[in-house]
Amino acid sequence: MATVYEERAAVFKALCDPRRQQILELLRSGETCACKLTDALNMPQSSLSYHMKILCESGIVVGREEGKWTHYRISPQGSARAVALLREITAVEEGQSCCGCSG
Repeated sequence: MATVYEERAAVFKALCDPRRQQILELLRSGETCACKLTDALNMPQSSLSYHMKILCESGIVVGREEGKWTHYRISPQGSARAVALLREITAVEEGQSCCGCSG
């Protein structure tokens, strides 16, 4: 079972790669076939599969099989979860100090 830190890391791992950011940009216009993504990114299918596995494991992207190809889209729930995680881990807790000093 993954820890909360491992689950968070999976989401941010998906977002930290420039190629995956390009993929997400392409998916913003709607569901897209893997064949279109490989062409648009000038990327071999094996490389695309690697990146899509990471994006799907994060929950930000979902895929559905149709014939020999997979069609991918951004998951609204996964996207909302990623935003919520960023807010959660960067929220400042007011009134807390590390050692009781006022500085």
